[in-house]
Amino acid sequence: MPSPTRILIALVLASAPTFAAAADITLSVDAREAPRKILHASETLPVAPGPLSLVYPKWIPGEHGPTGPIIDMAGLRLSAGGKRLTWKRDLGEMYRFDTEIPAGATSLLVEFDFLVPGEEEGFSSGSSTTAQLGVISWNQVLLYPLGADPAKLMILPDVRVPDGWQLASALVRSKRRAPGIAFEPVSLEQLIDSPVLAGAYFRSLDLSPGQTPAHRLNIAADSEAALALLPAQLESYRRLVVETGALFGARHYEHYDFLYALSDHVAHFGLEHHQSSDNRLDERTLIEEDLRRESADLLPHEMVHSWNGKHRRPANLATPDYLMPMRSDLLWVYEGLTQYWGKVLTARTGLWTPDEFRADLALLAANLDHQPGREWRPLQDTADEAQLLYYGRTDWSALRRGVDFYDEGVLIWLEADVTIRTLSGGKQSLDDFARRFHGGQSSGPVVRPYTSEDVVRALNEIAPYDWSKFFGDRLTSTAARAPLGGIEAGGWKLGYRDKRSEMQKSSETNRKRVNLRDSIGIWLEEDGGIADVVPGMAAAKAGVGPGMRLIAVNERKYSEDVIREAIRAGKGSRAPLSLLLESNGYFKTYAVDYHEGERYPVLERDPAKPDLLGEIIKAVAPSQPSGSTPTPGR
Repeated sequence: MPSPTRILIALVLASAPTFAAAADITLSVDAREAPRKILHASETLPVAPGPLSLVYPKWIPGEHGPTGPIIDMAGLRLSAGGKRLTWKRDLGEMYRFDTEIPAGATSLLVEFDFLVPGEEEGFSSGSSTTAQLGVISWNQVLLYPLGADPAKLMILPDVRVPDGWQLASALVRSKRRAPGIAFEPVSLEQLIDSPVLAGAYFRSLDLSPGQTPAHRLNIAADSEAALALLPAQLESYRRLVVETGALFGARHYEHYDFLYALSDHVAHFGLEHHQSSDNRLDERTLIEEDLRRESADLLPHEMVHSWNGKHRRPANLATPDYLMPMRSDLLWVYEGLTQYWGKVLTARTGLWTPDEFRADLALLAANLDHQPGREWRPLQDTADEAQLLYYGRTDWSALRRGVDFYDEGVLIWLEADVTIRTLSGGKQSLDDFARRFHGGQSSGPVVRPYTSEDVVRALNEIAPYDWSKFFGDRLTSTAARAPLGGIEAGGWKLGYRDKRSEMQKSSETNRKRVNLRDSIGIWLEEDGGIADVVPGMAAAKAGVGPGMRLIAVNERKYSEDVIREAIRAGKGSRAPLSLLLESNGYFKTYAVDYHEGERYPVLERDPAKPDLLGEIIKAVAPSQPSGSTPTPGR
């Protein structure tokens, strides 16, 4: 008999040749040992004699790469009729396990453990549990038969969590008897698309009181204090529900659950799902202004993905199973357009002020404008190579380029929005494209794949234009400058001043870095380490490189204040900035020829043009009534 602390996964198949007749699938997950970072698994499959191959999910939707954490799968055991079976990993596909079902066997028991990583880097394969909370990603704790259709393979899931923990998921609870908390049956596709958030400190808030479909903000944190949510924040999240309804004109889910894990000991990211989103940030995100300000656009971004990425999905990312490689060429739509709408909605809902929105846009634009890598790598290639670039190092990032389809996508889609507004005399906008392309009739979680031709066709129905050339020029460009046409045609200009915006201060505080990219061209770690340099700017010309450590500035011991003051004092001076740096145990002084003082990005109003940027971020939905009192966790 399997250990009571193991995850029980019972899979029933409908069409695989070695399986018995179709039946429901039962999946039980025992996560009671999540605080010590171990889960245990065991699957029972109705089978018939003959060869059988099982697969561990490899290509995880939303992560755009072969990120299934099979390295953390351990203790795999297969047995049938009370006897242990041998298995062999396929040499060509490491996520596949082959075995032979013996004569007379009618069921197969599969047991394994999942070792939750302690590292806080990565996406869902990074750290996901602490002493007080956990996020369970179903793809990490199951095998499924090779050739099975995830959309048709039905599973009855349940989960056990530590005593006193509460949980939330997009899965619907069931009253059936099970070892843990039971859910209604779902397809394997929907199961993997519906993670579970659980924790000892837990809060669940109704974002659309008395309305259908229901929307909830579910928060688990490492402390009771971290659950605090200001009334204004709650109203902004309720406003997000209203604004997304106005933007898209339809909803493609039966209900929606934000899963919000607040901890300093889990990987920090957001991952979209059709009826929920997995959001993980610092423990004090809700109660410290710097953390709140910089991350305010995360939940809007992930919610937009329910329409753009989950409902409407690039055809090359809508693969039929979890072994087929995904092709990421349209991530400039999937992620770039979502990044644009996420930031716009953050302003429309009041999660950002207009000044904060513009400050964020200025930082984004300046970063892309100081990036020599764009002269050899076009934006399209950053999407094509996304599965590798997600794991690119910080050093030489300005020369290498990273997943720039996110932020450069903001600039491109902003320019598309401004272009539509200009062509139509203000009668049409990108909002109209969103309703036409992503909206339609409300439905459950249905996937509608698209191609680039579909995008262009829908845009032409809103505002006739040569959209193929518009996007083609920007996706294949190797120009030195970032595409700032949307900012400029929208009534603003990218400029620089000698004081940091509150947004930049928050970013530097949260990341524990000193950002001098726009003056001498370096990023500094908290201890003076050179995280990166911008080729062609003053520090790089002097010979400074990533990996070095700043010891002294103009013969004074390095501190953030010392280097900022030295840059400030050097404005108009002929004397170079003197930097003493250590590299692999050797010390050397570098003379940085820079005399322009502090420079930090800002958007400056161009009075000669209408403020279309201001129009874009105005709330478009009618005011909503005040919400009811938050409800306790469910």
